[in-house]
Amino acid sequence: MLAHEMGHVIARHAAIREEQARQVAIIGHVVSDVLSDPQVGALALAKSKLTLAAFSRAQEFEADGIGVGISARAGFDPYGASRFLSDMQRNADPKASEGAGPRGIDFLSSHPATPERVKNALANARQFSGPGRGERDHTEYFAVLEGLVYGEDPSEGFARGRHFLHPKLGFSFVAPPGFTLDNTAQAVLGLKDRGDEALRLDVVSVPAEQPLPDYLKSGWMENVDPGSVEEFTVNGFPAATAAASGTGWAFRLFAVRFGSDVYRFIFAAKNRTEQIDRAFRESVMTFRRMTLKESEQVKPLHLKIVIVAPGDTVEKLAHRMGTSDHSLERFRVLNGLGAHDRLKPGEKVKLAVE
Repeated sequence: MLAHEMGHVIARHAAIREEQARQVAIIGHVVSDVLSDPQVGALALAKSKLTLAAFSRAQEFEADGIGVGISARAGFDPYGASRFLSDMQRNADPKASEGAGPRGIDFLSSHPATPERVKNALANARQFSGPGRGERDHTEYFAVLEGLVYGEDPSEGFARGRHFLHPKLGFSFVAPPGFTLDNTAQAVLGLKDRGDEALRLDVVSVPAEQPLPDYLKSGWMENVDPGSVEEFTVNGFPAATAAASGTGWAFRLFAVRFGSDVYRFIFAAKNRTEQIDRAFRESVMTFRRMTLKESEQVKPLHLKIVIVAPGDTVEKLAHRMGTSDHSLERFRVLNGLGAHDRLKPGEKVKLAVE
């Protein structure tokens, strides 16, 4: 991937992208301030964004090609990029199997879909050599991996199965049964295994003098039922809840005042029932302040290099992974193993452990 990023620099993609973004901003200004027909304006803006996205996708393809060439000329295996991209797809597959679904046609994605990139990387690699050529530097590679952080940025908290802990901000909560959490820089997202329930947790600034019930009815969420608004407390913190409706989904909203911020839980269900509503509330009731000892004890996962011993199997070593879900699949991806690959005594493998 270092060669890929070098490719962006060599092709001056940052400068070209900046100019393209400036043109889109100009179009947006014209659309909003000059055009009188809002439908025509919206269409013009959409077309400009589509052009920008397509250009970025072309940049990614070009950077992949340049990166493969750099690696090959430096004496490294040019097929490494295709293997890396394939593993990226395999790493994302468990989430898709939980109900998130495939990426589908990503017209407005800044990166091409992974299968497209794999195909492109393979085509570029074949221009330099056949498979099995070039240095992989396994020994040096493993030497620098020991202790490397695996998973989320520690400053953004940790999602472990349906548990979320944020030592820096000092809180934790547990999602309803059947949920798996995904931590992003903007919010904590959750999806139930069947894909018919979801949640989002984020933080917003609400004036201290504004009551939480008033905030829930302030218009940030449409179709809030005023009669459903209720005040209560969550482990000593002021809170409020309300129900809302949308096309195909029903929502249960919670706002919890924690220090100077308000934490906002948005639960969604395609068919919300009293039982589901109760599970949502029980989840919010797990929101609490972490103790200092707990905050100090929670550590990110890190890589540990181990030598395969006689009798070790993929399943046995995967059981030692610190991941709370899909440990077998993650172990295989982490070590570039296919579904039917076996381990050899004496070889080194990577584990993600606490």
